Amino acid sequence: MLVNAGEMLRVARAGGYAVGQFNINNLEWTKAILQVAEELKSPVILGVSEGAAKYMGGFGTVVAMVGAMIKDLKISVPVATHLDHGSYEGCLACIDAGFTSVMYDGSKLPIAENVAKMKELLAIAHPKGITMEGEVGSIGGEEDGIVGKGEIASADECRQLAETGVDFLAAGIGNIHGVYPENWAGLDFEALEAINEVTGGIPLVLHGGTGIPEDMIKRSISLGVSKINVNTEKQLVFAVATRKYIEEGGDLKGKGYDPRKLLAPGVEAIKATVREKMELFGSAGKAN
Repeated sequence: MLVNAGEMLRVARAGGYAVGQFNINNLEWTKAILQVAEELKSPVILGVSEGAAKYMGGFGTVVAMVGAMIKDLKISVPVATHLDHGSYEGCLACIDAGFTSVMYDGSKLPIAENVAKMKELLAIAHPKGITMEGEVGSIGGEEDGIVGKGEIASADECRQLAETGVDFLAAGIGNIHGVYPENWAGLDFEALEAINEVTGGIPLVLHGGTGIPEDMIKRSISLGVSKINVNTEKQLVFAVATRKYIEEGGDLKGKGYDPRKLLAPGVEAIKATVREKMELFGSAGKAN
């Protein structure tokens, strides 16, 4: 069933687990994630960047596709459609298109402007039952054209954004989009503890979930992280499985070139990754 992300994340925070946001790029990825969520009885958030939405045909196309899949695949678990790292204009477009949740990324702005823009968007989104995510600090690395230097979020600035009534909050704590380098210093748990103390108990968000060690994931959840984003890892396993299929000549055997067969190994790799993450995050069996 299609819902906003607010209630599922409040329940997750109270229950000591996190819900995965798994970014989608096409029909195959969307179907794979929904099927695993239903199989494991896990709530799930389908993340969509502005670039991915454009690639798929537009925000309206994404909403129609997800809605139709939920119906045709008989998906009974809570599903949210969520704009990832949205611009102000992107948020307005997603709200209009029927997304159930949006993220406004005002992290590059002075905190006063970030807060002001968030208040404007909340006044539009909340009356429509749409939940919102904000960001303070920045996530290092690059994802879909969004580049961050990885600044650690200020606890006071997080408090200011939380006080707008935003539903959940992403804070830069040393996390990175993409593949973590070998010399990565790890998550800044001192910063996360301070942020958790001043943000009034709202669900916190950990971007850059690919490659973070399990012990850090579990400690983050214990400190209020209730939503963890995964994208790069799915891209990597999909690419590896597809390359293996082609290098082994799978596309040259019979009708192995049929897209349904050509993409199948990558889809199965995505399913395996999503299963692993839902179990790690603790959301399996938590659909309500």
